[in-house]
Amino acid sequence: MKYLLFLILPILVWASSDFISPQEYAAQLYKNPRGIGCQHCHGENGNGKIIAKYKHKNIEKEFIGAKINNISYSEFHRALNRRKKAMPRYFLTDKEVQALYLHLHKNDKAKKKNAK
Repeated sequence: MKYLLFLILPILVWASSDFISPQEYAAQLYKNPRGIGCQHCHGENGNGKIIAKYKHKNIEKEFIGAKINNISYSEFHRALNRRKKAMPRYFLTDKEVQALYLHLHKNDKAKKKNAK
């Protein structure tokens, strides 16, 4: 029995190293949830981003992706699950929405910890 455990343990250690961390999963999800990554409109950290500049009736305008790293989780969840003008519907699971929200707020804990 000891020998069996000795043979299986390295396999278990090697197999577990192939899985990605929750942070890596959230970062990958942010970059490509269902074909179009969030960073294209909301920026790398959710600060918002100019998507396009255009003229309308000879007036220069900008189409800007919203800042999403400063809203509550309930607002974030609601925004991802309702139809908006330019926002694609991703049909994300609750776990995926949580991962995206945590990705955008990954530095909040560190900031709070350093402020103490």
